[in-house]
Amino acid sequence: MLEKKRLNTAEYDANFSDIHPPFETRDAALVEANRCLFCYDAPCTKSCPTGINVPKFIKQITTDNLKGSAHTILSSNIMGAGCSKVCPVEKLCEGACVFNLMEEAPIPIAKLQRYSTEKALEQNWQLFQRKPSNGKRVAVIGAGPAGLSCAHSLAREGVSVTIYEKEEKGGGLMTYGIAAYKVTPQFCEDEVNYILSIGGIKVKYGQALGKQIQLSDLQQQYDAVYLAFGVGLARSLSIPGEELSGVTDAIGFIYDIRTKGFSAVSVGDKVVVIGMGMTAIDAATQAKRLGAKEVTMVYRRTETEMPCTKAELDIAKLDGCEIIWLAAPKTLIGKDGQLTAIECERMELGAPDSSGRRSPVVTGETFVLETDMVIKAAGQMPYTDLVSKTSLQHKNGCVTTDANGVTNLTGVFAGGDCVNGGKEVVDAVQAGKDGAKAILSYLNL
Repeated sequence: MLEKKRLNTAEYDANFSDIHPPFETRDAALVEANRCLFCYDAPCTKSCPTGINVPKFIKQITTDNLKGSAHTILSSNIMGAGCSKVCPVEKLCEGACVFNLMEEAPIPIAKLQRYSTEKALEQNWQLFQRKPSNGKRVAVIGAGPAGLSCAHSLAREGVSVTIYEKEEKGGGLMTYGIAAYKVTPQFCEDEVNYILSIGGIKVKYGQALGKQIQLSDLQQQYDAVYLAFGVGLARSLSIPGEELSGVTDAIGFIYDIRTKGFSAVSVGDKVVVIGMGMTAIDAATQAKRLGAKEVTMVYRRTETEMPCTKAELDIAKLDGCEIIWLAAPKTLIGKDGQLTAIECERMELGAPDSSGRRSPVVTGETFVLETDMVIKAAGQMPYTDLVSKTSLQHKNGCVTTDANGVTNLTGVFAGGDCVNGGKEVVDAVQAGKDGAKAILSYLNL
């Protein structure tokens, strides 16, 4: 039986404290902001999916114009505060910083972005004014980053938006699917409330598409519909023993941490995490921080092919997680219904597959790890059954759209993870902006 409450409150607080703390003083922020070269045609801006004018917002910080800085950021990315905490900046804006070419530390863009946007949330700066209502009504399915971004963009133009959300809180992946040491539930709630404060947006919680609400009904009731229900089904390992007690998936594990609290979530002594994506890292590090004695990550390729960033991998290593490369689960072993071990196969890399990465090939060699908990983090699947029950065109459950988010159904648009199968929060925000633009064009606004 897996244990709960392995640590005391002080230990939980320490283990899940902010992993990227903000600037402690104004002077500290100004020192970093004044390092910026304010590049013309800045590569940092080009590398941001939402196109934030990075040199401009940093320049505004240097002149103590924090309200202007926040406006610059949030005009491009209404979830700029959250993205400053969770974006993989090492492969986006900070990774593109020209200081990297000079073998110097890049400008801490995310930390500076947080410096401005958190002040906007704390002070509830109303940086956007909603236009008078134009009488148009749009339904948005999902209060995650894509849905909130789309809703805010539409509301600014005077459209009345109703968001239907299956959970009891908004924020989507930000609220329910990211490690607690990156963003707290309270921060996510504050950010959602800030986005909704523009007015013209109503959220109905506990409303799931295909259950409480139907797409055909929404098409009749609203002038347009935007689908942003994401993904969330954990991919099965399809190996013997998956039904054993002690086997769970990363999505559910992280969801429980976010909704139940640290002491209420069970964790094993010896935990094995299958996968090497961002969600796998979040699951592994949080298992360790909940009190697991050993955490081992198993990945079927090498570090070169891993989906997560090196910065994320370093977090896992610093937390004491062990990594086994070129290994894949074969069988889950148990006794009296309880997981006791996992048998893995040694792999080697063959020819590249459709992703461009070399495919793992079985060598025939196996090994066994003792474990009382396996966390499956081998990817997420779209809601294929849900989409298949509609008239939407789709590819393996991912809604098919054009570049602007237009689906095959008149007046129905889609974006974010339910279209692309799962990307970063910042990509979802941009998808929401694109969807809103297409809807406004459709509505002749």
